[in-house]
Amino acid sequence: MPQLTIVILGAGAWGTTLAMVSRAHGHTVRVWSRQYAMHPYLDGADVVISAVSMKGVSAVVELVQQEAIAAQTIFVTATKGLLWNTSVENMPLLPSQIWQAAFPRHPVVVLSGPNLSQEIQQGLPAATVVASDNLAAAETVQAMLSSNSFRVYTNPDLLGVELGGTLKNVIAIAVGSCDGLQLGTNAKAALMTRGLAEIIRVGTHWGAKPETFYGLSGLGDLLATCNSALSRNYQVGYGLAQGKPLAEVLAQLQGTAEGVNTTQVLMKLAQQQNIAVPISHQVDRLLNGDITPQAAVEALMLRDYKPETR
Repeated sequence: MPQLTIVILGAGAWGTTLAMVSRAHGHTVRVWSRQYAMHPYLDGADVVISAVSMKGVSAVVELVQQEAIAAQTIFVTATKGLLWNTSVENMPLLPSQIWQAAFPRHPVVVLSGPNLSQEIQQGLPAATVVASDNLAAAETVQAMLSSNSFRVYTNPDLLGVELGGTLKNVIAIAVGSCDGLQLGTNAKAALMTRGLAEIIRVGTHWGAKPETFYGLSGLGDLLATCNSALSRNYQVGYGLAQGKPLAEVLAQLQGTAEGVNTTQVLMKLAQQQNIAVPISHQVDRLLNGDITPQAAVEALMLRDYKPETR
């Protein structure tokens, strides 16, 4: 493919990893962090990849809006989070929606999957998915990032891909607590399976395709995040199960555990739309200090009997 100029917004673990992957084909790659001015980095950018935390997305979008963006520029969001929209809609916003609203004439691509940055930096095999309403833009990003050790798939269900990667962070906190309490493999398997059902329930209510959540950004990301101590959201749940205060757990993390904020936003949506999210509800209570990890497990086990498919 032709050589591209790629700008990575965010110099954290994921941003630097994506920069490494992007350089594999000899593309020109610039990595921006908040300590620098935005202007020189965006000159001639073919692709802009946002790898900032959810809390920083809106501010970064505003900075980019002040710059002259080439007509062909593709925006890629690699952020997994939710932001509660305080405007008239009063609904959660996904990162892609924030970028698309700011740049309506540009294609927006979502990148999501079971991608633990430390493993990718070590050159271990991994796969991911890019989704967009613009197939050509998704295929450009696919070719740009693909390598012998990093396989990239495309998917037209942008909403489902983005929600899968976002909502699994909440379940990862629950699973981290399960492991921290040493409840065993059976309990962990049940929690992950019912967690996936919960993700699908929320996603389809939102308008995503159910089959998307059985792919890399749903089940794949869930498996990776819930089975690795490299996951920050897993570490949050594990630390809480060890009796540590949330503030202490978060202070010890290297980076942001997006699942903490996502849980809060998800619960607002679930209450507003009357969506059953029992696992997320207990995670929310746990994060707020309203319940112990042991009591959260008991609350889930004592729920009313029901068919598995509901």
